[in-house]
Amino acid sequence: MHMIYKVVSDHTCDNTTPIIVTKGTRVKVGEQSDSNGIWPNWVYCFGLEGQGEGWTPIQIIHLENEYGIVLEDYSAIELKVLQGETVEGDIELNGWIWCKKRNDNNTGWLPKEKLVPLI
Repeated sequence: MHMIYKVVSDHTCDNTTPIIVTKGTRVKVGEQSDSNGIWPNWVYCFGLEGQGEGWTPIQIIHLENEYGIVLEDYSAIELKVLQGETVEGDIELNGWIWCKKRNDNNTGWLPKEKLVPLI
């Protein structure tokens, strides 16, 4: 279900090569987020064939020691937004929402804490 959100805080991302993989892709698994921390259930993954790197929801990875198999298509792209912009969001995982900017259709993840639902 799509929800409309107003951005209440700017968001940028330093990762210039976010991981973008398809279902069944094997990745190298790095650090896992602290289960009691601010972003639980994320694992840092590295593409083995130039697919980039980035935080990935642990729910979509079948872990095999230091490697994993991605269980669905995934992109770690984060959306750059400014306070006051409006976005449309549909998938929510581990405190982040997959959003589309309403003014230019760019897509990516945004922290839920930076969004307020519009009714």
